[in-house]
Amino acid sequence: MRTADKLKILFLCTGNSCRSQMAEGWARHLKADVIEAFSAGVCPVGVSQRAAEVMAQAGVDISKHYSKHVKDFAGIDFDYVVTVCDNAKEQCPIFPGKCKMIHRNFEDPSFMTGTEEQIMEAFRKTRDEIRTFIESMPESLQKGNI
Repeated sequence: MRTADKLKILFLCTGNSCRSQMAEGWARHLKADVIEAFSAGVCPVGVSQRAAEVMAQAGVDISKHYSKHVKDFAGIDFDYVVTVCDNAKEQCPIFPGKCKMIHRNFEDPSFMTGTEEQIMEAFRKTRDEIRTFIESMPESLQKGNI
């Protein structure tokens, strides 16, 4: 499929450090034939090493990803902007044109406390929930079943 035929989807969260990076990674890994994936944050802070680690455990390399600001994508005609956290939904700028806004909140494992294994388990749980969400795309978007 040509790039022009793919859905352009921006995954947006607060820091572009974990959830949106995972979503971009999964979309590129699982749906590259139908989705051109991007990710950004409303206040980028750098990619979480733990997020990169749990994605690598699942066979997806996001180690070369970097945090981007949503303003870096001004002028791109997205089909969908998917906010993956409540804060990003509240702060998301308006995207003109045909862009549809979708919201699907995922728990932020970055705030998990406990042992290192408990924290990593929270990252794996979020990773797996995002994978399930991405696996349903683009059909779920087009039908409005988010």
